[in-house]
Amino acid sequence: MSLRADQIERYSRHILLQDIGGKGQEKLLAGRVLIIGAGGLGAPIALYLGAAGVGTLGIADADMVDVTNLQRQVIHFTPDIGKPKVVSAAEKVRAINPDVTVHPHQEWISAENIAGFIADYDFIIDGTDNFATKFLINDACVLGNKPYSHGGILRFDGQTLTVKPHESACYRCIFSAPPPKDAIPTCSEAGVIGVLPGVIGTIQATEAIKYLLGIGDLLTGRLLTYNATSLTFREIRIQRNPKCPVCGSQPTLTELKDNSDALNVCELETT
Repeated sequence: MSLRADQIERYSRHILLQDIGGKGQEKLLAGRVLIIGAGGLGAPIALYLGAAGVGTLGIADADMVDVTNLQRQVIHFTPDIGKPKVVSAAEKVRAINPDVTVHPHQEWISAENIAGFIADYDFIIDGTDNFATKFLINDACVLGNKPYSHGGILRFDGQTLTVKPHESACYRCIFSAPPPKDAIPTCSEAGVIGVLPGVIGTIQATEAIKYLLGIGDLLTGRLLTYNATSLTFREIRIQRNPKCPVCGSQPTLTELKDNSDALNVCELETT
């Protein structure tokens, strides 16, 4: 792949960076990232990866834009109310950067379809809002050997972790199973400050870019937490759990299953 003159101009600030340059930008244009969730986290992730020139973006979400989303889901505008989120998000990414091919997947992720979704992508990003899907994404990525970024938000707190299957700790190395349904309040009950997903989402987008470029240190083996009221970050070192049910030495979870008992709870389980 060689960059066109207009692409050299568009991505000039990337190309000036020693760790990226023209070759790195070509890697981004050849990269394929799947964003699961087109809400608070997915919004800044899609916007920044699109602007950066990641050549193929998949966006998966079955929800419609609602007026309550607009306080934080910055990829959706007031006229988009009632529109499928994946359609709204795809329109904005294409408007930012015509170089990007966007594949909108308007359906819920499940044990039945997730392996097919992630198979065609280099890096997966979890921007979902319930535990059941977060555990399913982790399990599918570990079993499918796909690197991914986990993110979660609630009230004023956020967290993120990058997983390289069989090399670094996975989500189940930290949390072995989802909490029971209704054990934790939903976002509509507990609230979330609108700017929070911008902080966590841009970190997740950064991880995707670094992975595609092969530069820097990924957030593997480290759970990064953030509190907006104190404006503090905390890094928690995490090691692989040999008893992990999905990536341990004797895994007991070898096929994907939906966990309906954990559905409809909010994004952040610990800080």
